[in-house]
Amino acid sequence: MKIADFNIGKDKVFIIAELSANHGHDIEIAKETIRAAKRAGADAVKLQTYTPDTITIDCNKDDFIIKGTIWKGKNLFELYKEAYLPWQWHAELFEVARQEGLICFSSSFDKTAVDFLEELKVPAYKIASFEITDIPLIEYAASKAKPVIISTGIASEEDIRLAVDACRAMKNNEIILLKTSSQYPAKIEDANLNMIPDLSKKFNVIAGLSDHTAGDLLPVMATTLGAKIIEKHFILDKNIGGPDASFSLDEKEFKQMVDAVRNAEKALGKVDYSLSEKALKSREFSRSLYVVKDIKAGEIITETYVRSIRPGYGLHPKHLKDILGKKVNRDLEKGTRFELKFIAKT
Repeated sequence: MKIADFNIGKDKVFIIAELSANHGHDIEIAKETIRAAKRAGADAVKLQTYTPDTITIDCNKDDFIIKGTIWKGKNLFELYKEAYLPWQWHAELFEVARQEGLICFSSSFDKTAVDFLEELKVPAYKIASFEITDIPLIEYAASKAKPVIISTGIASEEDIRLAVDACRAMKNNEIILLKTSSQYPAKIEDANLNMIPDLSKKFNVIAGLSDHTAGDLLPVMATTLGAKIIEKHFILDKNIGGPDASFSLDEKEFKQMVDAVRNAEKALGKVDYSLSEKALKSREFSRSLYVVKDIKAGEIITETYVRSIRPGYGLHPKHLKDILGKKVNRDLEKGTRFELKFIAKT
């Protein structure tokens, strides 16, 4: 599966810098954030495409008041009015990303957002965790025949199944599921990263992580568990503030995460039982059979005379049991590499 020119699942882990609300209502901050994401090593930058009116309504009834999160007390409309990225910025931000060599796409929150993003020729669609139950939206995004990335933070197994089936009903099998903790910030103990390989296997899709914890521990662990995508909120400067600042990484932190993920990839390597030149060189310090005490021709070999010791230039230790009790055909000095030709013929 490809997103733009990036081969998901075959190339390195696809690392996404999530701009989200980290723009300070200033397009120049948004542009510089994209440039900083490139410097930090991101492969892609992701926007969010909605307006307060496309995602909710302006209402102060209790149902619309946020409770139990860092945004508690606000109504939904107020939060999204503070957080949303003006649609008139999108084209300029996509162009900045292109100039920087970053892939740029967005989360769509309704059909009008999909239509708008189609005009910008996005290479993929993201479905946010809280939209996973919006099957008509998922079907509409999937109908555009581009990869669909779906976060699963609030989803039951049935919700995930419905979302995946919605994509496949549109003849779209380019599906990526992201394990997510829909808490802001999220707790490490709620990560359940073992879900990543299970999502991939159970739903026959590519799986990854959308992370809202601090630091880089979870992205590194997710990489070792087979995650092919890592998404993390990115901010130019936490002093900008905003609704997502507390669980976003700045350029230095994001760069540390990218480096840690890339090192994890290197450490994973590949399944290969052949020995590298370095490993072959190190075999010099392995065990082998050596004469450890002078022995005269005709004497019987015992472990007094021949033992398995370091270094590894002598006969393989697997032969020890075969030579014990046999006679040598010549005098051998202590420190001689033992060879089978030293055995007397009977």
